[in-house]
Amino acid sequence: MQDLVVIKSFQKGITLRLREDAEFEDVLAEIERKFAEGKNFFGKSNMALSIVGRPVSDAEEIRILDAIRKNSSVRIVCIVGQDEETNRRYIKALQQVEKRMTASDEGRFYKGSLKNKEVLEAENGIVILGDVYPGSAVISKGSIIVLGGLYGEAYAGDDGREDAYVIALEMEPERLKIGDFKYKPKEKAKWGIRPKVQPKIAYVKNERIVAEPLTKELLSSF
Repeated sequence: MQDLVVIKSFQKGITLRLREDAEFEDVLAEIERKFAEGKNFFGKSNMALSIVGRPVSDAEEIRILDAIRKNSSVRIVCIVGQDEETNRRYIKALQQVEKRMTASDEGRFYKGSLKNKEVLEAENGIVILGDVYPGSAVISKGSIIVLGGLYGEAYAGDDGREDAYVIALEMEPERLKIGDFKYKPKEKAKWGIRPKVQPKIAYVKNERIVAEPLTKELLSSF
């Protein structure tokens, strides 16, 4: 008999293959059981999650994340799709960001996306496990890391700090400000042509904000 849930691992992540013809409640119960039984095996770790085999709604996705959180010490920091090239960039960026954040006592995590004109403010650095949609904003006295797309507004170093930075796995902000410096985004590609997704970091250089591809060397310089 085909398993309701098959768990496979990949670099810095896990894939859940869900049986297509099974009831979601049965699938969810199986996820809870397998993660509870494998709690020691998975250990305490930050991972990306891929869900394949059947489509899931946003509400079902949240219930799956909650089931993993309650039955293991695994923290899902982002959900990736089936495009391998994009996923590799996401996982690589995640590794770099994870190393940076765990080395600091500052910062907190916010799970979820900002939309419908939501505004999130933080006293210290913040990591958003989701997207910042147009019309929404994140404001921090420290640095901002978006493990998703930054399409709205971001204000880092809100108390005037110019050593803050903004990282996003996809950076197309409406507005971006670091300290007292404002960033003017480039015009979006015309005719619906989108550039390849590439994690970027925005920071102050020579009294202006620059946005460059995120690399381990560049991140370690902060």
